[in-house]
Amino acid sequence: MEFSVDTIINILSLIGGGGLGVFFTWRYSRRKAEAEAETAEASAAKEVQDVYQQLIQDIKTDRDEQKAYISELKEDRRHLRQDRDDLRKRQDELDEKMRQLQHEVARNNQLIEKLRPFVCADLKCPNRQLVVISEDGEVKTPRRRKEADK
Repeated sequence: MEFSVDTIINILSLIGGGGLGVFFTWRYSRRKAEAEAETAEASAAKEVQDVYQQLIQDIKTDRDEQKAYISELKEDRRHLRQDRDDLRKRQDELDEKMRQLQHEVARNNQLIEKLRPFVCADLKCPNRQLVVISEDGEVKTPRRRKEADK
């Protein structure tokens, strides 16, 4: 079998032309697949970045809420401390007033005991008689000495 030069050129051009087409087609489809893969990676990275941004926003919101809650608690604690201090001050003032009143009552009791011999049950009597005042306020007069001597 003899092959002519034209036949060989035609065969080579057929093989070469078809092979070059396949080579270029294969190269094009490989580049297209790489470009699609890069696009998919970029969109996945963008989605991940969006998720992180949303997470960061949620954390900031939660942190702001926590700060507001903490500031409310601090304000409440400040009010409670102020109320406690006011109540302590009032209690101290009442304790001091009670001590003063107890002192005055004791002093008044001493004065009453000193004045007791000068108190007479009979308002018209020129002689003073001893009067006994019970705790419930009842006035009792003991018998007169002159009557007791008789």
